[in-house]
Amino acid sequence: MCKYIVATMLAALAAVGISGTALAAGGDVSLSKRDWSFAGIFGHYDKASMQRGFQVYLEVCAGCHSMEYMAFRNLADLGYSEAEIKAVAAEYEVEDGPDEDGEMFMRPARPADRMPSPYRNDNEARANNNGALPPDLSLIAKARANGPDYLYSLLIGYQDAPEDSDVPDGMYYNNAYSGHLIAMPQPIYGEDVEYGDGSSDSMEAISADVTHFLMWVAEPKLEVRKRIGVAAVFFLSIFLVLSYAAKRRIWADVH
Repeated sequence: MCKYIVATMLAALAAVGISGTALAAGGDVSLSKRDWSFAGIFGHYDKASMQRGFQVYLEVCAGCHSMEYMAFRNLADLGYSEAEIKAVAAEYEVEDGPDEDGEMFMRPARPADRMPSPYRNDNEARANNNGALPPDLSLIAKARANGPDYLYSLLIGYQDAPEDSDVPDGMYYNNAYSGHLIAMPQPIYGEDVEYGDGSSDSMEAISADVTHFLMWVAEPKLEVRKRIGVAAVFFLSIFLVLSYAAKRRIWADVH
């Protein structure tokens, strides 16, 4: 019984989200690690950082990368009001229909709509990006091992290629990318956005903010999951103590 309870507690701890040692993205690739607020058992999201990250996405990333699994109304979790969400949605158009004539039509987006892609289809996306298909960013923070550290390292990892490296046209050297050659041009240089709260706009700060935002998009229920996990571990700990005490009492006369 005790072994079963211990095993259950360990499983609960795993569900809470204890992260292990970061793995490199490639053989000779090392990742820059940050002390993320959402890491660890008691991790939580920083709403101010996520709001800044959403601004970075809109101003820097949205022209190439879609966010097809996020609805505008989800921005309420970042602290945006209903009016602010409607204003953001109204800047986009989405396809709807058919109308009474059987035709599809475009209309301003509503909070219930998902964020539309900047491209009509994958072929258009490739045609506008030298044959490369920009990935959707909805789940990108969970698509790689050590996703947040990987994304952050990728954004700050652009540099001049070593003299012995051959970089083809349309490719760029990035020390955090497996193989070091990536089709995406450097998106962030520092001072790319102007934050209303006066926060740092260095390349590292902007990269951290958008990474924080993308982590929330990929796992919006992280805080709830961790709270439930901690509560489960606490309950199981009490149950373990009571079970052990009961076992000692029941078998006290057995030698």
